[in-house]
Amino acid sequence: MRRGRVEYPRGRLNHVSSRARILVAEDDSALRDVLALYLKQAGFSVVEAADGHTALAMLRDGHIDLALVDVMLPGVDGFEVVRQGRALSSIPMLFVTAKADEVSRVAGLELGADDYIVKPFFAHEVVARVRAHLRRATGFDDVSTTLRRGSVEVDVQQRRVTIGSDPVELTRREFDLLVVLVQHPGQVFGRAQLLERVWGSTFFTLKTVDVHISALRRKLGGALRITALRGVGYRLEAQ
Repeated sequence: MRRGRVEYPRGRLNHVSSRARILVAEDDSALRDVLALYLKQAGFSVVEAADGHTALAMLRDGHIDLALVDVMLPGVDGFEVVRQGRALSSIPMLFVTAKADEVSRVAGLELGADDYIVKPFFAHEVVARVRAHLRRATGFDDVSTTLRRGSVEVDVQQRRVTIGSDPVELTRREFDLLVVLVQHPGQVFGRAQLLERVWGSTFFTLKTVDVHISALRRKLGGALRITALRGVGYRLEAQ
């Protein structure tokens, strides 16, 4: 069994009150304990799973607000946990893994993961990302309307998308990307801009945006046209 490691920062974490319940699915007990400790110090409630079967059972039971999932879990691997978990819930799901290759990163994001954190990492960075994803989980607070472009209707508050009367199932990031583009038809967004607006960070590779745009195009079919401008970025064509 492989072992990841976590870097310990100097100083103490800021304590932040929160009732959010975090699932830590990690088979390395020492690393799992460290993550749980830091999350609890930050004010979160934590439940733990040492294998994929247990993690899936906890996701099925509900009452989980965010999941941290190792890719190389015994029993059921992390990719399968997120794949099945995404069908059960729209909560933020973050991979925490030693698999740093691009193929694994892309595969994880295509399965619906919201983040991909590579070991070794600083525990306080994981806590910061957990906070950021939980803040974003409620959607865009400054938008309280239904957006329409052609046959596509985007209910921002309910986080629902329909084409005509047909619902479209989008991941959290796909939905957030669509909101940005639909709000600004004809405007060109660089991939770094989209990373900052949707992910709230530029830690991710630019390929992350390409993967999600590709999935968004596929799910929207021809209802909306998202154009790629080589070396620049993307825009939603105004209708």
